[in-house]
Amino acid sequence: MSQQLNEELTLFRDTVVAFIENEVAPYYDEWEQNKIVPKAVWRKLGENGLLGCDLPEQYGGYGVDFRFNMLVIEELSRAGFMTLGGNIAVHSDICCHYLLNMGTEAQKQKYLPKMASGDIIGAICMSEPGAGSDLQGMKTTAVKQGDTWKLNGSKTFISNGQNGSLYIVAARTDLAERAAKGITLFLVDGDKKGFQRGKNLEKLGHHCGDTSELFFDDVELTDDDILGGLHQGFVGLMQELPRERLSLACAAVAHAEGALELAVEYVNERHAFGKPLANLQDIRFKLAEMYTMTETHRVLVEAYKLRIQEKALSAVDASMAKLTCTEIEGKVVDMALQMFGGYGYMKEYPISRFYADARVQRIYGGTSEIMKEIISRQVVQPS
Repeated sequence: MSQQLNEELTLFRDTVVAFIENEVAPYYDEWEQNKIVPKAVWRKLGENGLLGCDLPEQYGGYGVDFRFNMLVIEELSRAGFMTLGGNIAVHSDICCHYLLNMGTEAQKQKYLPKMASGDIIGAICMSEPGAGSDLQGMKTTAVKQGDTWKLNGSKTFISNGQNGSLYIVAARTDLAERAAKGITLFLVDGDKKGFQRGKNLEKLGHHCGDTSELFFDDVELTDDDILGGLHQGFVGLMQELPRERLSLACAAVAHAEGALELAVEYVNERHAFGKPLANLQDIRFKLAEMYTMTETHRVLVEAYKLRIQEKALSAVDASMAKLTCTEIEGKVVDMALQMFGGYGYMKEYPISRFYADARVQRIYGGTSEIMKEIISRQVVQPS
């Protein structure tokens, strides 16, 4: 990394940290109780240049690289505000890049500048009540009738489902083909007739994240709303998944680092048997394990950030990163909570939110089991 780039990243991190301290930390508990982040926060994020940082300048970004986007997600995760980081990642690192890489010039001009400003919030709609990781089970359809398409079906577990104003929806457009060959992506504006937001789902963690059910009842679309070409949806999804999974890995490492920082602070302050907990060998050894896990995985994600910049990050690379980083995240956060004893189970202590928020990391974006399946095919071909 050049000295100039290193300095730019350091300055940008200072901007992100200041934003978190001033605009997130004082209000986050209220957002958690209300189970949503106000839309005004998204516009503040845009005003401070924290959305779609790596978009080209003509579309409202800085034209910088992937590492700037990850600084936003990582600092939020490290501070214990992972839900907001995750929702931003869906918007900036998934939706924006679907449009950037697959959209027409007209689509890019229409949406990307407003996504960078926070006036449009993006959501990606793949999962359905009966089809999560298995896209072959997708039931949502879009049928051509004259010059229009009629979109029908439902989606679930959709991040930014309530706040969203642009939905990238995967639908089957060729029912005679298996889903991998017959899926098309559509751009659906949130004010379309026939589109309805369902309830904001109750979750174990990520409480201020608006995760929703969505319903489509004869939503009228045109060919101009197709993203990436007819029947090309599956190809587009596969091309963009490595970036999504690496962003999840980066967030996982930062989240683990934040939990470790909380644990170190607590064991130095808390006394047992007349001495700080940190004096106990068992505690020190566990901290050594946690530090080793976070540091080795930090090296991994930093190396993979370079690979994605060089367009050399494979699906297997991303799956390995997502698998191992989210798994150690769970271990580190669990070990950290244990050091707090009974207080770790109390909501007033931030470590409890770290614990609740970490669990879904091994599920969304592809479960750990799906990641192992993808990786295994690199090692051995089943007969």
